[in-house]
Amino acid sequence: MKKRSTLTSIDVGTTKVCTTIADIDNGGGIRIIGVGVTLSKGLHKGLVVNINDAKESIRESVKKAEQTSNYKVESAYIGVTGRHVSSLNNRGVVAVTRNDRLVRPDDLRRVLACAQSVKVPKDRKLLHVIPRGYAIDGQVGVKNPVGMHGFRLDVETHIITAAVTSVQNLVKCIHSIGIDVDDLILEPLASSEAVLTEDEKQIGIILADIGGGTTDIAVFRDGSIWHTSILPVAGYQITRDVAIGLGLPFDIAEEMKKRYGSVMPVYESKVETTSTISENGHGVSYQDLCDIIRARVEEIIRLVLLELPRSEYEKMVPAGLVLTGGSSNLSGIEALGRDILQLPVRVGIPTRMYGITDALRDPAYATSVGLLLWGAKHEGKQTWRTRRFSTSLRRLVFRIKNLFR
Repeated sequence: MKKRSTLTSIDVGTTKVCTTIADIDNGGGIRIIGVGVTLSKGLHKGLVVNINDAKESIRESVKKAEQTSNYKVESAYIGVTGRHVSSLNNRGVVAVTRNDRLVRPDDLRRVLACAQSVKVPKDRKLLHVIPRGYAIDGQVGVKNPVGMHGFRLDVETHIITAAVTSVQNLVKCIHSIGIDVDDLILEPLASSEAVLTEDEKQIGIILADIGGGTTDIAVFRDGSIWHTSILPVAGYQITRDVAIGLGLPFDIAEEMKKRYGSVMPVYESKVETTSTISENGHGVSYQDLCDIIRARVEEIIRLVLLELPRSEYEKMVPAGLVLTGGSSNLSGIEALGRDILQLPVRVGIPTRMYGITDALRDPAYATSVGLLLWGAKHEGKQTWRTRRFSTSLRRLVFRIKNLFR
């Protein structure tokens, strides 16, 4: 399949929908030409709960991006998250049967097919089968075995599945506005493309994308994905605790969290501990606000550690933790992470892009940028295509339907 020069990503999140359009250069870099951000409706913790509301949010986001770029979106890469996502590691083994014992691309396809022959229930859909590493005749650590000699080829893969109904509801929202789905990508994998370096992935690192409804986790070791999981706890729960603890309307609590919130110990803050802050006539103690936010953020970071398959995380991920997502903008979150983990912690901001990028240089847009980078890297090698007929025919049917509304 020929690679396209223009790609689109749609990040359908719990708090916002972000459509991003970019031109892809020869080196795989992306030049942002259009961005459309709208408030998200009809979603809760990454899942569609009202198709009509979700569809309108996506439509408005796409419309804004199209107006900015003067480009008509026909298909897009879509991010997937939610507690329904699960993952496992599995091995595959095949024999190299040719007389010359030379590994060829066909052998890679066979061994990957063997590795993904796990029993997937009917209510689950395969999202990704990612090779973590190969071995030839017991020699481990092989990244690309094509052209090497051997009798036996092994592969270890990371397999990600999602609930069929959750995926279908999301895809239905996208199709209903006349847009095809190029591929579905697990959101922490996309975010890692935008904020992690190859050295960090090689050494061992945790990525925690703390969004509005979910915290998406990806662990990398030896240059490849090692573990993924989704926590149904994120920024929404922080705001909810503030609203309940301080007796505030949810919207006011959200605004106070963004404007004044900090997870630093109060004695290290620039604001006096006895001061009162107010928003739209609601006054609260600054110390109480920070104490509630700090307690919830500390809980989220500890939950991230509990998701790791091993307790000795210091040896497993010496490069530490990278926090991204909108909730990682809270003041002092890096220092709190270092206090808990005793490892390096930083906030990941999207890189490897140019063009109209001012709005996107923020942790909240790591997934949006990462979806484009993933698309540029894997264009033509989609693993989960949803096209049932050509884009032009789909758009013709969509226009005819609109005429009869």
